[in-house]
Amino acid sequence: MTAGKAAPGAIRPLIGLTGRRFRLGLVDGLDKRYGHLFADSFMSDFSDRIDRAGGIPVNLPYDADPEALCHWLSGVVITGGQDVHPAYWGGDLSVVRDVDPRDDPTVHDTGRDEFEIALVRAALARNIPVLGVCRGMQVLNIALGGTLIADLPPSSVGHLSAAPPLTDGDGDHKVTFEPGSTAERLFGASAVTNSWHHQAVDRCGTGLVVTGRAGDGVVEAVELPGSPVLGVQWHPEWMERDDPALGWVVAEAGKRL
Repeated sequence: MTAGKAAPGAIRPLIGLTGRRFRLGLVDGLDKRYGHLFADSFMSDFSDRIDRAGGIPVNLPYDADPEALCHWLSGVVITGGQDVHPAYWGGDLSVVRDVDPRDDPTVHDTGRDEFEIALVRAALARNIPVLGVCRGMQVLNIALGGTLIADLPPSSVGHLSAAPPLTDGDGDHKVTFEPGSTAERLFGASAVTNSWHHQAVDRCGTGLVVTGRAGDGVVEAVELPGSPVLGVQWHPEWMERDDPALGWVVAEAGKRL
């Protein structure tokens, strides 16, 4: 259900992908002369699948102005990663560690948070298709004023898988979709997906609606009716099979060329 490669010479939509920033000293074996410098990193699984779906992947550093980007981009993917700083959604600030995220990419990164929240808002203002993946779905919710569950309690569903990518997930992680939703059109009435998260959407931001839930009620998909906006809590780039979510954002972006 992916959009498929465009014909040779055809105009292909530019799909922006977010990432993270880290100190080069974290890379084993790198020349130590460069260890104090920084690098931006982006998951090649995203760029590969966006390319396969017919889009042109564009890696977006924090330094890029979100408003200016949205004059050029045809679609945006907000990718996964560390927790969003609780200051942006009214969470418990005591969990924040005083560590530079460039030295430890697992800690909160306000530079990334601010960039991605602003990018979502700029894209929505221009009706540019947005796909939020895992953390990205949570960023989408926060950008619209929503809140998060800080730490999911144990349940019958495994949300923080011990399995490495690529995987289509375990049978207990079955997501059921709302009839008539974009998610149902893409995935059918239900689908088993992978899962690597410990936080989740709590109260939805303005206009967002829940269109998919796991068996324990945890939110797994959200949409903004009337707009090309989809959030999924799993990782479509790390599914073994082709996940329709990435084809969807490329197809929606292609309508706006």
